[in-house]
Amino acid sequence: MINKKVAGVKEALADIKDGMTIMLGGFGLCGIPENSIAELVEKNVTGLTCISNNAGVDNFGLGLLLQKRQIKKMISSYVGENAEFERQMLSGELDVELTPQGTLAEKCRAAQMGIPGFYTPAGYGTEVAEGKEVRDFKGKPHILELAFEADFAIVKAWKGDEAGNLIFKGTARNFNACMAGAAKITVAEVEELVPAGELDPNEIHVPGIFVKRIFQGKNYEKRIEQRTVRTKS
Repeated sequence: MINKKVAGVKEALADIKDGMTIMLGGFGLCGIPENSIAELVEKNVTGLTCISNNAGVDNFGLGLLLQKRQIKKMISSYVGENAEFERQMLSGELDVELTPQGTLAEKCRAAQMGIPGFYTPAGYGTEVAEGKEVRDFKGKPHILELAFEADFAIVKAWKGDEAGNLIFKGTARNFNACMAGAAKITVAEVEELVPAGELDPNEIHVPGIFVKRIFQGKNYEKRIEQRTVRTKS
């Protein structure tokens, strides 16, 4: 059986270079590949184009890469929790491509499935549609969106096996599931890594065919982006 396990994050990301396009799973701070982001910071790769639903917060997640000016372009749907992101965007230091959230997910899925593009009504009549082909379907205008082209997809799962099969836990499934297999190389970091054959096939969310490398992460913080608690009565 094919074994896709690597020793750790350094081996998994050893060939990431300056100027690459990288997908990173997660939604807010939920299900982000914490170990891999930390390794990118340590590698000090620059000129990156990052595709992610959001840009983390000022001192965690992709915010760590922004602090060191390692990201050249950010392709996201929501960026409202990061003051440094806002500052770089408004000052012109950071190229930003805002994409409707459903379109972002579908551009990932299209890449995953080998579909070059699709038509969607989302964004028609806005800046999102500028320069894009428009066609009418049943009297409604749709814009042509192209699938993403990325060098790496880095995802985080709850559990995986050495063949690359992945299981996500709860909301952490988010963009991780549609990004796996959507780039030339997919790297998965998991909280628990088991031998091939130990996972119930009926519970697997992403089959190992989509994953190139897998490693067991450690020391996950799993921060809560905005903690809300009930006041005592």
